[in-house]
Amino acid sequence: MSHPTPDVPAAVESLHADLARWLGTAAPDEVFDRFAAAQHPAFTMVTTAGEVVARDDLLTGLRAAHNAQPGLTIEITDIETVLDDGTTVVIRFLERHLVGGIVTARRVTAVLVTDGQGGLRWRTVHETPLA
Repeated sequence: MSHPTPDVPAAVESLHADLARWLGTAAPDEVFDRFAAAQHPAFTMVTTAGEVVARDDLLTGLRAAHNAQPGLTIEITDIETVLDDGTTVVIRFLERHLVGGIVTARRVTAVLVTDGQGGLRWRTVHETPLA
């Protein structure tokens, strides 16, 4: 049985909507659970500060940061597919965090892998801060 081709922009936007909701509101646990489920078990990321963070450390920090940035919104633009071989997708996009009149931006490169059920899981992310 074949599965539909994953919708990459929808995957990027929904993950970041959940992240903004978790960090910026008193969201229920299922929002965090959805975000966590989207991360591959071997997920790692390079933060804007250059630190390499493993999945468990990322999720522990995010769990503790529930509603730590009230009103946070995250805008995603300029999604570009760099590679899509049917099982691995490399993308690049612009991510802007807006909270309390402060805007921080980063260029993100991410590797996503198909989950075998028509969806995508985040394998690695590299964030570069923008002025």
